[in-house]
Amino acid sequence: MTAIDPTAHLTAEQIEELGRELDAIRDEVIADRGEKDAAYIRKVISAQRKLELVSRGVLLFSIFPPAWLLGTAGLSVAKIMDNMEIGHNILHGQWDWMRDPKIHSTTWEWDHVSPSEQWKHSHNELHHTYTNVIGKDNDLGYGIMRVDEDQRWHPFHLGQPLWNFLNACFFEYGIAAYDLELGKNLSKRRRKNPEFRARAKAVGRKIRKQVLKDYVIHPLLSGPSFLPTLAATFTANLVRNIWTHSVIMCGHFPEGVQVFERRSIRGETRGQWYLRQMMGSANISGSKAMHFMTGNLSHQIEHHLFPDLPSNRYAEVAVKVRALFEKYELEYVTGPLPKQVFSAWHKVFRLSLPNKKPAVKTPDREQELLAA
Repeated sequence: MTAIDPTAHLTAEQIEELGRELDAIRDEVIADRGEKDAAYIRKVISAQRKLELVSRGVLLFSIFPPAWLLGTAGLSVAKIMDNMEIGHNILHGQWDWMRDPKIHSTTWEWDHVSPSEQWKHSHNELHHTYTNVIGKDNDLGYGIMRVDEDQRWHPFHLGQPLWNFLNACFFEYGIAAYDLELGKNLSKRRRKNPEFRARAKAVGRKIRKQVLKDYVIHPLLSGPSFLPTLAATFTANLVRNIWTHSVIMCGHFPEGVQVFERRSIRGETRGQWYLRQMMGSANISGSKAMHFMTGNLSHQIEHHLFPDLPSNRYAEVAVKVRALFEKYELEYVTGPLPKQVFSAWHKVFRLSLPNKKPAVKTPDREQELLAA
């Protein structure tokens, strides 16, 4: 919520025209989807499975340092591929149009402690609907960080660089926690809620399954390489978590990305929703390999505009979207990964400290920010 609204120069008619132009871009891609796109996702899934199989095979001999390094690197990449370019995008329904029951948002389960059904609710239905709306979007600050100068500062916020680092290291567990909305469900009364208990049990089952697979079965299969394989799997999960967290932070937290009050989305039109996605997201520039390893979330702006379009089409869509930013005189926030990571972390540290000059708030605004 910056003091100067970067969209103030747009009229209501221009915003709705922007929405119509973005609808046209989406419709063009949908009409053009076909076998080339289907072949792409099948090829990626096949490559990921082969890479994971080979990497786990190499880790059978991880008692030898070269095998440990090679197997750990391969498993790290395989896990990133599974979560980012495959799991995240399939669960968005990007490939449902193929009518393939094996590659469908209703049947896919990923290598992650958060059950896919719960993740789809918190991410697809909440995050993508309420992008960067304080108090509504749990992905914004993960519910543990101060994300805007106008939020009241508390001494607790001094620790948010540490909370953010720990969340990065164990990111999949952090996601499972706010999928469960633990912050508001920890009271004794809420914990007894049948719906919450059922969801908590589902998360518990998924965690047990993941721990058994990664930290019991595969290390045991390695025999004398049990401990090195255990360490390799932990390292691969750590690498995957930190990488995923970094990509997500770069997409919604760098300087220049806007956050919004709850009252600002009352009566929101299609064009206004599009505009909020544009102002509430940021991209990462880089090579094709970079885009692939981020699950094409390096095109975060395009992903938030069109979350159900195949991820392999975001690069071509980005050219048209950026042209609309220029046409409507809006800032297209983008930059290389190191720059975006530094910007996001700088903001984490900056907002962990109290404001030098607290903003003056109306009673309604104060109430909304306190609720966040």
